[in-house]
Amino acid sequence: MDISRAEQRILHLLAQGGRIEIERDDKKKIEAVNCLTRDGWLYRGFDMELFRRLKRLKAIRSQTGQPYRITERGLRLVRSQLDNR
Repeated sequence: MDISRAEQRILHLLAQGGRIEIERDDKKKIEAVNCLTRDGWLYRGFDMELFRRLKRLKAIRSQTGQPYRITERGLRLVRSQLDNR
């Protein structure tokens, strides 16, 4: 299965130890999503649409209220690269 370049970048960040944190409003609806690298830097090229696509592909998952992380399926979707650029 082919994935877009943006999805590929996010999955590489997550595979290296990054995470996706969500912010909810008072009605428990997702208000904003943030992708953080393993060093704690915010990745700006991430939006709600990309979050939904990765979730639909079952490439990311959250367990027990923790931040979203990459799944086994997500690791299989990522093409390995030497320098991840």
